[in-house]
Amino acid sequence: MRKLSARPRRRELNELKQARREAAKRLRQRRAAQGLKTPPTATISNGKSELNTVDKERQARQETVEEHVKVYRSLLPTLLNRLEKIPDPRNPKKFKHKATVLMLYGILMFVFQMASRREANRRMTMPMFLENLRLMFPELESLPHQDTLNRLLSEIDVDQIEESLMQLIQQLIRGKKFVRYLISNRYPIAFDGSQKLVRDILWGEQWLERQVQYKEEDGTTGTRPQYYVYVLEASLAFANGMTVPLLSEFLSYTQGDQQNSKQDCEQRAFKRLAERLKGYFPRLPILALLDGLYANGPVIELCRQYHWQHMIVLQDDSLPTVWEEVHGLIKILRGNHLYRNWGNRKQHFWWVNDIEYRYGDNARKRHRLHVVVCEETWEEVDPDSAGIVEKHSRHAWISSELLNRDNVHERCNLGARHRWGIESGFLVEKHHGYQYEHCFSYNWNAMRGYHFLMRLGHLMNVLAQNTARLAKIARRRGLRGLIQFLRETCSGPWLNAEGIRLVLDTPWQLRLE
Repeated sequence: MRKLSARPRRRELNELKQARREAAKRLRQRRAAQGLKTPPTATISNGKSELNTVDKERQARQETVEEHVKVYRSLLPTLLNRLEKIPDPRNPKKFKHKATVLMLYGILMFVFQMASRREANRRMTMPMFLENLRLMFPELESLPHQDTLNRLLSEIDVDQIEESLMQLIQQLIRGKKFVRYLISNRYPIAFDGSQKLVRDILWGEQWLERQVQYKEEDGTTGTRPQYYVYVLEASLAFANGMTVPLLSEFLSYTQGDQQNSKQDCEQRAFKRLAERLKGYFPRLPILALLDGLYANGPVIELCRQYHWQHMIVLQDDSLPTVWEEVHGLIKILRGNHLYRNWGNRKQHFWWVNDIEYRYGDNARKRHRLHVVVCEETWEEVDPDSAGIVEKHSRHAWISSELLNRDNVHERCNLGARHRWGIESGFLVEKHHGYQYEHCFSYNWNAMRGYHFLMRLGHLMNVLAQNTARLAKIARRRGLRGLIQFLRETCSGPWLNAEGIRLVLDTPWQLRLE
């Protein structure tokens, strides 16, 4: 029996904690009775290590590295062949390392999640780490200094690094690696922008500028210029939570409307990014997942021009004429409703098809829109009162396709709702080891090159973590724990060289979970 605390406040907290546990138990029972599912927890194991001997630990480390090597070796031939085609402007008589070796070193820096160029120099060139790297990647006869890679990225056409990434994605799509994750037989691609860097000093003419407030010593407020780098990203966002990096479009001050003193913006960048994506995948069936910023006529027209389906977030203060017609028609459309359970939520879908939307000069242009609204409720335990409270949320989207009872769940719950996958990808790249916001170089070209290498490293880790064997380890250790386990293994004398060479000599095919 638990001993009561002598401190009154502590007793209250213990009683509240016990009440929350009992309320959570009642809530699970109530959900089960209603046919609802309790969402699984995403926490990793809190137990002690399951490896109770050194031999078991050695075997686990060996198997983890071998599984990673299988994934890397299935991707590297295509990647290295493409990187070799990038022209090298250096004098061939004066360099020691080939450009492909330098860029492979850059990719591995992000695969092993090194925080900076200095950390990569310090840790990856340690004798044991270097020996294991050469064992896994025979192309690396020796590792250069990171400054050498920085100078190379400052001079080459770094856009071709991103082309190498796209060629890798094209190979995966041709190999039907993502077929089981499609939505309405289309590839869900999410678009979103993110700030990469912010400084008080202008480091290049491409940086964007904004005015921010600050306080003087006497308490008065003023404004000063601030400079930042912003990137529009496109990623495959699947319903199982896997987010695969695709294209990046850097916003640049020089791309803006100089005559009218307007900077580059996300809308302009989207047109450039969409054009490039269409060039890489001219016939790929795409479902574009967009946030409320893109709920406008030109974006919808562009998607239709490229034969892309779309699901666009429709905010309450956007397209007032469309909302007026939606609220008017739903009163007479009795059959456009669907009630269903999804996870622990009770959902009510209602939709209106064929809404005329006019835009442009004198409203000359028009589109037929289809709007769907999802109203959902669920129950949670209130952390303050330990009571069971009901929560509510509401979501609305513009759909490119007619909505009905058969497709509304797939398009909304499995497609549009997983636009958050790209935002989760930003969170991972910024705070979980990929150093998205770190400025690896103040040279604009080199900074973009490091960004593309980071996306390649992230792609390789995403694919590895979603294979059948490594997904089980990732669920037990966590994604960051898996990479840390890999990095620690490569830092010590754990590996059996013959086992690694056998993996290198055997052809392997990537198989996702």
